[in-house]
Amino acid sequence: MTTRRHFHRWTLATAALPLIAGALATVAQAATVGQPAPPFELKDASGRTVRLADFKGKHVVLEWTNPGCPFVAKHYGSQNMQGLQKEFTAQGVVWLSISSTAPGNPEYLAPAELAARYRAWGASASGLLLDDSGAVGKAYAAKTTPHLFVIDPTGKLVYAGGIDDKRSADPADLKTAKNFVRAALLESLAGKAVSVPSAAPYGCGIKYAG
Repeated sequence: MTTRRHFHRWTLATAALPLIAGALATVAQAATVGQPAPPFELKDASGRTVRLADFKGKHVVLEWTNPGCPFVAKHYGSQNMQGLQKEFTAQGVVWLSISSTAPGNPEYLAPAELAARYRAWGASASGLLLDDSGAVGKAYAAKTTPHLFVIDPTGKLVYAGGIDDKRSADPADLKTAKNFVRAALLESLAGKAVSVPSAAPYGCGIKYAG
């Protein structure tokens, strides 16, 4: 079964469902490049349970996101993020967008509204996951939106950091940006070591609970 069949992409939920971060209770330290990626279990925007373990043997991208952030709007309004999603999901990569914005924060959106926002942008990720407790984001030491992580088919984290080297919210900067995520995926898909395995993330701080 293909990755796209695993999810009803950006399916609208009829009501906010209880959200969980199951396996993370046993995670002792934050994700480290070169080490196994922390396991997790979350609900997607339609209430379906998604586990990282479901994608063993595949490349997986984790993209922390918040549509209220101007840096996220830069990459989605320009179609830059969607372009990456389309390019690599077509090659069998699983792309999971994750919201760790806490309920009660002014920028928090209920699952249906969040899904509708990304659907309007034409998002092409494999799934949109809700991390209301922030447990998964903290396990990965996700700091900003966007903040991206690339996991190889063995389950090892091979890239963590910013999407590119232009730390601004100006879409015009994309013309000259070096896209670290694209480079990491191309190298890893080709069986090569990732030449830039980490880079400083930039964007809006994640609105964690507490």
